[in-house]
Parts: sequence; C-alpha cells; structure tokens
Amino acid sequence: MSIEHKVQLVEELFDRLENEITNFKSQTNLHCLTGCGQCCSKPNIDASPLEFLPWAFYLFLNGKAESILEELNTKTSTFCHLYQSLSTTNNKNGRCTDYKYRGLICRLFGYAASRDKYGELRLNTCKIIKENQPENYNNTEEAISKGLYVPIFSDYYMRLTQIDQRLGITLLPINEALKMAIEEVLHNYAYRPFPGGLENIA
Repeated sequence: MSIEHKVQLVEELFDRLENEITNFKSQTNLHCLTGCGQCCSKPNIDASPLEFLPWAFYLFLNGKAESILEELNTKTSTFCHLYQSLSTTNNKNGRCTDYKYRGLICRLFGYAASRDKYGELRLNTCKIIKENQPENYNNTEEAISKGLYVPIFSDYYMRLTQIDQRLGITLLPINEALKMAIEEVLHNYAYRPFPGGLENIA
C-alpha cells in the first residue's frame, strides 16, 4: 500500500472519530478548558508512528520534513515537539502547533473510554474535567453505563493497526514516533517518484 493511500485511510479514520467526538460532546456537554495543555504537557506520552503519518506527509509536501527531523534529532526535552506552552515557567497552559495533524492519542483522550477488568466502559478523561465539570462527568458516566455511545480506545487503535500493522502496533515516546513517521515518508520517496509530480519540493 502506498504512503499516500495510508495517509488517506488514517485521515478518514480521524474524520470518523471527529464526528463521533463532536456528537459525544454535544450530548454530554463535556469540554476542555480554553488554553489548557495539561494532558499535552506530560513527558511520558506514547504514540504510534502511523497516527502521525499524515503530519509527516504534510511536512514532506511542504519541504519541511528534513528540517523538522533535524530538530527532533537534537531535541533533549521529552515534551511533545508539537506542544507549545504559553509560559516558560508553566507548561500546563499551551497549544498544539499543528492541531489539524495531531495524533490519535491526542484526539481520543478526554472523550473516549476503555474497558475495566469487569468489561465495563470507563471514560478516560482528565482530573480537570472531573473536578470542574462534576455534574456533566457523573451524568456522562451514568449515560455510558446505560448505552450512550462513546469512542473506545482499543477499537480505534485496532482500526489504525489494520491500515499498517508494523507502524500501528509500534508504541514509542511521542517524539520518537514523530521522528519515525518522518523517516518513513523520507525513506519511501528516496527511490520513488514524488507524489503528484511534485519533484521539486525537496
């Protein structure tokens, strides 16, 4: 399967998830606080290279893949390369610098569920939402137990893996996943024609 086709399938999966999360948020009234970056500011986030393949392909098409790869190779911080904090002293507030191309883990967290040891669905969301929106959170947990549809982490990662098993099951620290996604695209076009007649972009 070509890189272009994999990117297309990942983006279609993300579009489906976006619609499901939009519906879920409208039914539950759960929402992230404006400017909050607490979940992005954790240094131990793992992700798969496949979920960042659209981002890497976008960089490649815009002639930025090699420079960003060099930045990642010299980066010493374990915070996500795409996250930009609003303060040098407080990492908890910030934004994603490439929100359109954020990974699957970034899309799921807060508005998706996983199964506990009894097989029951439990919403995976942050302490801030639980503490600042307790009524919405409790109502949502009850609604899920009664059958309200919620995206499920394992289901979406299984669908992702079906696109490319090798890149989908490989879980790495997020910056390593970003690097591997770029390397995958660069290696692919090292000996192949550029997509769509874009021979002059690199």
